[in-house]
Amino acid sequence: MGFYVPNTDKQQQQMLEDIGLRSFDELFSQIPQEVLLEGGPDIPSGMSEMEVVRETGAIARENRVFGTCLRGAGAYRHYIPAIVNNITGKEEFKTAYTPYQAELSQGILQSIFEYQTMICELTGMDVSNASVYDGAVAAAEAAMMCRDRRHDTVVVSETVHPNVLKVIRTYCGAAGAKLVTVPQDGSVMDQAALQRIMSEEDKLACLYVQQPNFYGRLEELDGVAELVHAAGAKLIMGCNPVSLGILKTPKEYGADIAVGEGQPLGMPLSFGGPYLGFMAAEQSMMRKLPGRIVGETVDADGERAFVLTLQAREQHIRREKAGSNICSNEALCALTASVYMAAMGPSGLAKVAAMSAENAHRLAAMLADAGLLTDGEAEFFHEFVTEIPQDSGVSCDDILSALAEHDILGGLPLDDRRMLWCATEVNTPAELAKAADVVRAVLNGNHEGGAA
Repeated sequence: MGFYVPNTDKQQQQMLEDIGLRSFDELFSQIPQEVLLEGGPDIPSGMSEMEVVRETGAIARENRVFGTCLRGAGAYRHYIPAIVNNITGKEEFKTAYTPYQAELSQGILQSIFEYQTMICELTGMDVSNASVYDGAVAAAEAAMMCRDRRHDTVVVSETVHPNVLKVIRTYCGAAGAKLVTVPQDGSVMDQAALQRIMSEEDKLACLYVQQPNFYGRLEELDGVAELVHAAGAKLIMGCNPVSLGILKTPKEYGADIAVGEGQPLGMPLSFGGPYLGFMAAEQSMMRKLPGRIVGETVDADGERAFVLTLQAREQHIRREKAGSNICSNEALCALTASVYMAAMGPSGLAKVAAMSAENAHRLAAMLADAGLLTDGEAEFFHEFVTEIPQDSGVSCDDILSALAEHDILGGLPLDDRRMLWCATEVNTPAELAKAADVVRAVLNGNHEGGAA
């Protein structure tokens, strides 16, 4: 297959008829009319290719893409080595859908197997699946893995990403499971409340925590696994995969399941996707892992081969007895993560994590010097929260608007005065200093606006 496959009007009509349609309008009839571009783009006829490229480029530039990004909150801007897109852009990967005929899909199966291996190495866990739709789904599916007739209460820290909590709540509602949240103590999980819940709640299935948490803080998780296990429950840890380059692994914390969003591993922001959710677990929970698992074996000639293994767990085999209805995976995104991790290697990933943390701590110090309030005692990875002084008369919107004038996307506003900032290895000291200068000018009431 080529990047461009020409065909005639007659051939196009034949393809439509073969799938029971009469026109391309009918093919795309499910798309809401209000989002369709009627009559094509507003470009004069008779233009050359060069002129059309110039015109469409001008239209594309109406989208705002900030030169400097200081916002994370679940999706992060990292440097992506050229080799990642060079490999994953090959047609044999981009056009391969799914290995339904496993014996004929050895290349795709091997790529998934290598991905699973790397996720296990990254998290310290024993087994990984072939990925699920995104990080929030991975967290919810992990919670469902822990449920059975005697364990039906899911506990979630309120310091996890709000969107993840919403998805877990949706899953629990559909499954008839009880959801209990552990309140916050500042911007970390309330340890006393956790102990009370673990001792008072019945039928505990699991605790889901995030490390680092939504506010960027490092939770105090030493001893939490013992507390959870003593209550007869499982510990699920959500994690930023890049942070695992320098932080303790979920395995080292005693977690039973590790999940997270794989976007930081070589995928651009892309207006929100597609991304992938990674899932890994201890071997004792292998048969409860949802979705596909690729295993390694040997063929009739004794040569290395790959198979879709333990498929009796999946809904397309067991149907009403399956623990999950997921029977697909984000193979291209998982391949992207694999190529990124292979290109970076353990030392490269550790360097990305260390540089991200260093830049974030540098930015926090600069913003504090500029006049924002920070928690100097807080331990964080590469995200942190600032607060605008009460008597400043300045809001988050004021700061964000001023930063935008200088081509900087500021932190995520949590309310009128609090903001969640992020820095990664792509941010330069000059960018961080520029952002701090703009904030200082706004707080001092002498920001004049205009791009710097």
